[in-house]
Amino acid sequence: MRRVLPIVGVAALILTGCTGTTRGTPQASSDSAGQTATPDTADQVPGPGVPKVESPVDLSRFRRSPCEALSERQAGELIGSAVQTRPDLESPAGPACSWNPPDASRPLVRLVFDKAATAGLTSFYKDKGTRYALFTPLESIDGYPVVAYGVYDARDTEGVCSVAVGTSDQEVFDVGLTLSQANVGKKDPCDVAREAAIRALTTIRGAG
Repeated sequence: MRRVLPIVGVAALILTGCTGTTRGTPQASSDSAGQTATPDTADQVPGPGVPKVESPVDLSRFRRSPCEALSERQAGELIGSAVQTRPDLESPAGPACSWNPPDASRPLVRLVFDKAATAGLTSFYKDKGTRYALFTPLESIDGYPVVAYGVYDARDTEGVCSVAVGTSDQEVFDVGLTLSQANVGKKDPCDVAREAAIRALTTIRGAG
């Protein structure tokens, strides 16, 4: 059976009312994100240790049409042909799009324009080591900071990873990646998710 792609984004943590987990679907408590911040740092953006985004990108167009973030060619490079594109404007995490292959022999990509991370990557850094068991800064993409994160670490066991890309000090988009079954435990899904983020960011910046 095809593994379920994780719900990515800070909104998923806010809106999930259960502390248990379903395989392939990280979940957390319903407490507000960033609750652990101290009063003197709660409103600071970017927060301590969070990379500043020097050239902000406008995401408004892609919040309306999230599937435009990857072209057909880009999706084909990541997944192959015969990909089903599924927009989800009502996703609890924010406007989203999934690129679904016909079977589990190829990876699955989901992109979310996170509506809860109003402090950008600062929202994620605040939860490092508390809500996020997996939290790893990755190489930036042309100056835009990237982190891999997860409520639990499913990279080797399920081939699942989510990455968040800071497009301004207040906004991010997330890429959730599920590897093909054959590559679970062989490839790092966070690296593949970053490759998807590179393509999406290229499209998003080009639209500006």
